[in-house]
Amino acid sequence: MIKGLYEAHLPVSDMERSIAFYQKLGLELAHRGKKLAFFWIEKGTSWLGLWETKEVSIPYHPSIRHLAFQIDSSDMDHIKAWLKERGIEVREAFGFTPEEQPLVLANTPHAHAAVYFQDPDGNSLEMISPLAIDTNEHHDMMQLKEWKEKADR
Repeated sequence: MIKGLYEAHLPVSDMERSIAFYQKLGLELAHRGKKLAFFWIEKGTSWLGLWETKEVSIPYHPSIRHLAFQIDSSDMDHIKAWLKERGIEVREAFGFTPEEQPLVLANTPHAHAAVYFQDPDGNSLEMISPLAIDTNEHHDMMQLKEWKEKADR
């Protein structure tokens, strides 16, 4: 019955600033209201809603202020440079510095590469790519370059 995730929502404090930020990520503005905007993540398949509100100051927790964008694994090697070109800094995540990312998450039986950053309101954003699904191999969290070195052995 369920085919995928159609929408997710984030709080923002300044709609104009947030629209400019998400357009830098290449998202297409789909709808604009007085205090809300929707961006296509994948047109007709999924979108992101931004809500201008004073509640943006609630403390961060990944269950309420986090969104991950899926990218191709081939794009993971240059995603940090792509973000930097747009004036977006990678942030520390799970004890991994920006220089140590992309990292590989320890979500056995799956492996995903990820890079973490924030929008102007401190909402946690992630670029993520599946590396292995339903594998029997256990792995610890590590840098993507370590993952690739192990795979080459």
